[in-house]
Amino acid sequence: MADLGAEVIKVEAPDGDSTRQTGPAAEDGMAAIFLGVNRGKRSVVLDLKQPTAQAAMERLLATADVLMHSMRPQKLAALRLAPDDVMSRHPDLVYASLLGFAEDGPYGGKPAYDDIIQGLSGNAALMAEQTGSARYFPTIAADKTCALVAALSICAALAGRAQRPRGQRGMRVEVPMFESMVAFNLVEHLYGLHFDPPRGSAGYPRVLAPLRRPYRTADGHVCMMPYTDSHWRSFFLAVQRPDLASDARFTDIAARTRHIETLYEITGEIVGCHTTAHWLSLCESLQIPVARVNRLSELPADPHLAATGFFAALHDPAMGTLRFPGAPVRFDGERPPVGMPPRLGEHTAMVLADAGVSHAELESMLDTGAAFCAARHDPPKETP
Repeated sequence: MADLGAEVIKVEAPDGDSTRQTGPAAEDGMAAIFLGVNRGKRSVVLDLKQPTAQAAMERLLATADVLMHSMRPQKLAALRLAPDDVMSRHPDLVYASLLGFAEDGPYGGKPAYDDIIQGLSGNAALMAEQTGSARYFPTIAADKTCALVAALSICAALAGRAQRPRGQRGMRVEVPMFESMVAFNLVEHLYGLHFDPPRGSAGYPRVLAPLRRPYRTADGHVCMMPYTDSHWRSFFLAVQRPDLASDARFTDIAARTRHIETLYEITGEIVGCHTTAHWLSLCESLQIPVARVNRLSELPADPHLAATGFFAALHDPAMGTLRFPGAPVRFDGERPPVGMPPRLGEHTAMVLADAGVSHAELESMLDTGAAFCAARHDPPKETP
């Protein structure tokens, strides 16, 4: 949301977001994982167990369009953040709850992290079907999928709010991780279960095939994907296998899907006879999608990402130069600027003052630990 231009105020407890200590760091509380998921936000520290902090939060809510939280439902009432109560006090607010599970189901209120949701929603089973071993996707797939669903849903709620009269514009948005990840997985993997009675099992065979992976070449690997009937025919003819071009198992997509393992095995044997450069050149000449295999460490030097200015660098006086992936979208040809992740409590005084908290009130909150303000730092500068 911050990438797309929203003012995002991150309300943290006095000990801060746990990701502030996750990964390498050039400064305490500003570790790598925190940098990756908190850029462009502002940090306000409030101990919401204290009444004065709750009162300050109320002032913030009065100025906000959206409240977004990821707390378990049973913990909200003690912080004066139960959805019905908040909506009664702020009827124009979009109240977005990011939960493990929808509240009215038997899993409602249970704790959940990415690993739990990946197992429950089928990710680990998908990996087992393809690799023979149950494992999680090597990325926080459920966390990020839920976040994208939340951002899209909040935008939809804000668009709908504009059509309703003031005082009746609020809306509750519930974004459960489990349901979000199940929906993500079943786009292609519900497969034969779309029908009643089923016309096949769950799972898209082409994607689940154990041999669906980069092809090994004579000197490395290549990502190569003939897909259409024309692609496969031109590929087989180019490698001097006209018998395969006319093989009934491979002449159309339905037949290829039924015989996908055999197709991948035959193609792998062919690809292994020549270098990666050979296949890049041949496939490009045939207009077949093809690419080399990038390591994560190679992405900052990828020529396309470099040419499009995808990565951004910020120079921070205390931490030095920091690199960030840019927002993937452009508006009128311009990529949104990357904002610096906040230090703990960096914006507490400024944000609370804008919400109407007086200097005396803030000082009292600081004295009691109801709020915390970080030491000031010079603003970072984007490097050319």
